[in-house]
This record gives sequence, C-alpha cells and structure tokens, in this order.
Amino acid sequence: MPMTSAVQRLAAAPAGPCTISGALLLLLLGCSSHEPARNTRPAGDSEFLFLWTASTDTSAPDFLAVLDVRPDTGRYGSVVATLPAGKGNNPHHTEHELAPDQQLFANGFKGGRSFIFDLRDPRQPRLVGEFTDRAGYSHPHSFLRLPSGNVLATFQMRHDSSGMAPGGLVELTPAGQVVRSSSAAGSGVPAGLRPYSGAIVPALDRIVTSTTDMDAKNPYRANQLQIWRLSTLELLHTITLPPGPLGDEGDFTSEPRLLADGRTVLVPTFNCGLYLLEGLDGNAPSGRLVASLPRSKDTYCAIPIVSGRYWLTTVPALPAVVSLDVSDPAAPREVSRLTLSADAVPHWISLEPNTRRLAITGYRGLATRVLIATFDSSTGALALDPRFRDPGSAAPGLSLSGPWPHGATAAGTPHGAVFSRPPERGQQ
Repeated sequence: MPMTSAVQRLAAAPAGPCTISGALLLLLLGCSSHEPARNTRPAGDSEFLFLWTASTDTSAPDFLAVLDVRPDTGRYGSVVATLPAGKGNNPHHTEHELAPDQQLFANGFKGGRSFIFDLRDPRQPRLVGEFTDRAGYSHPHSFLRLPSGNVLATFQMRHDSSGMAPGGLVELTPAGQVVRSSSAAGSGVPAGLRPYSGAIVPALDRIVTSTTDMDAKNPYRANQLQIWRLSTLELLHTITLPPGPLGDEGDFTSEPRLLADGRTVLVPTFNCGLYLLEGLDGNAPSGRLVASLPRSKDTYCAIPIVSGRYWLTTVPALPAVVSLDVSDPAAPREVSRLTLSADAVPHWISLEPNTRRLAITGYRGLATRVLIATFDSSTGALALDPRFRDPGSAAPGLSLSGPWPHGATAAGTPHGAVFSRPPERGQQ
C-alpha cells in the first residue's frame, strides 16, 4: 500500500528516501555487554563518508556512494566510488556507525529489503548480502551492533490471520541469518504498534524500543515505548508517555539513546518532545517530558546523537542542528545552534568516530545535498565546514548531481550517512 508515514506526513517534502510504500520497520538494537566507547578509538580523522543514496531517476539503480573526506588532500568531497544495489528501494536507514568488521547494514523501505555492504576497502565497496523477511517478521529499518559482531534488529510487523500484527526484535549474524527473535505483540499491546528504533542498556540488562509506524493510515498515536530484557529478548513492559502542554508531545516516539553514564535513556519524539525514562530496571518504568524543541505543522524532529554530555539533534522547524547539554538529563540546556538555509529540512546526522565532524542529510533544500559540520566536544559548539563544498561555489555543502562512476547520470538523494573508521596509528 502507498506509504506516507506519520513521520513523512509532518515532513511535507517531495518524494525522497523516506517517502515509500508499505508499513515497514526494522530496528537494529546493539545487544552489548558495554556501551561502545568512542574515546577508545583511534584519534585520526575518517578518510571516507558512505552515503546510502536513491537515484532521482527511478529507472536507474539506487547506490552506495563513497566520498573522500580528507580535508587536506585537495579531493575533499570528491566521489571515490559508487556501488549500485537494486532499483526503487527508497534507501533509508543504515547503521549509525561503522562496525569493527567494516560491514554496513542498510535498508530499503519500499520493498522491505536490506543490504549488507563490505567496506573494508572503501575504494572498492562490495555488496555481500541482502535479505527481506526474517523469522516471520517483515520490513527492517534500523541496525545496531552487538559486541559479538551480530546485529539486533527490529522488524516493524508480522503478517497473521488478521492482517498486520506488531513485529519484533531479531538478532542476525553478520551474514543476515537469524540467531533468535522475540515478538512485540502481547497482552495490552495495541495492534497498530510497530517497533521503530531503540537503545540498549547493558548495565541494566534492558532494551528500549520506540513504536512509530511508517504508514500514516494507521491511527495509532505511537506514544508508547517497549522495554525488553536484553539477555533473553523477553518483552517486559509497554508504557505510554504522558502528554505535555500541547497534548501530543509524546506522539511518534523515534530514536531512544543511552547517555554517557550507561544507565540513563532519553527518548525523543517526531513531535519534538524529549522524555527522560525513570525506573527502567524496576517494575513500573515511566517517562517524563523534560524538553520540547521547536516544531511546525510540516516538519518533525528526527535523528539524535549522543557525544559525551551533549545531545545533538535535527530540528527542521528552525531549521537547524541543535546541541543540548544533557549532563543534567532532567534539564537539557541548549548550548549551540547550527542554522541552515531556509529551504533545508535536516533529518539524518552522523558523527565521525573522533567526534570532530558531523554529516547532515535531509529533504527539500537538502534532498540532493550533504553537509559537513564541525563539532567541538569540549563546548558542544557546531559550525558548518566551509571547506566541504562544490568546486567554484561559495555555499557550503556538496551537490550529489552526478554523473556517477557506475554510469548513471541522475542526481542522488542520500539518506543514511556513515563515516569510515579512522586508520589505526601507523597506517595513516
């Protein structure tokens, strides 16, 4: 069925990687024994940026684009390689950072297809696998890694005798094979609930998942969260977020994130509310509204990133990427705002492993562009990188206008963006 998601309903943007068909969702949750620590990684800059990209020519293949993001080589922003991967997938979410095995899971919403890219040699990326349904669940969306190297995913739905039922969590091997799974359905769980994204809390043996359905025809408000036991994938609680002054700040839960203390989870919503979870490891967990970001009737808050004490997120109503100090998670405080051009709708952001740069993709004025911003992890300050721009242009940002190494000529619309892992010391 045609898909104009509840999220996309707010975006009111031209058809792009988020405007797709079918109620779909795969969330990949990283079941880890410890929270990945960016500070333990090599301190060098990433050399490449990977963009999961739709072609604006629907007869041409979608593709993974590899950009050179070494600022001092004279090739900053140049296209190194592209790798076609089917047609009409509507490329959407990838993993939010590149795993140690340098394989990248990426989904295409329209057909519920997911792709596995091998990026060990960024100049020659390879497609090493793809999959659709797993363990009876359909339409994968987001991906997070386990320390074992496996991937824990949420699939949005499951087909049953009544039609569409809530999906669930599926742990996959790096080759996309099923290890174990667990259903999001249960007593008191609304039929319209769809697992969307999540956060893993190893210290509390918990997983938190959001519930937005990508199909706007579903009347479900998606103002709930599900809490699971990490060690067993047992569904423990389905809780409803309280409304704020506007009455709907808790609707369309989006991308939960674990804070730097390894125990605290903040949950944003596409309606621009920010909720603090309390009692997560107890018998009566709850959410409390601690901030409301600017919103408008045709935009929605989207992807957040946690870096130390800072919460970075896209706020298209401004339009901007905003940096909040969440050292007191009950009282987030804005410390920096990177305001973009008036026609921009920022959506996805990805942080370089050394936390120095941020990639930004989105809709409307950003539909066929990618920006890079600098980030100061000591102050939270954000600024556009003026060096990352089209040759001869004074405007920051790179236009994905083509032509492309794989032979296509139409412009590309990027969605998921991920920096490469920096080279180890002695290999730079």
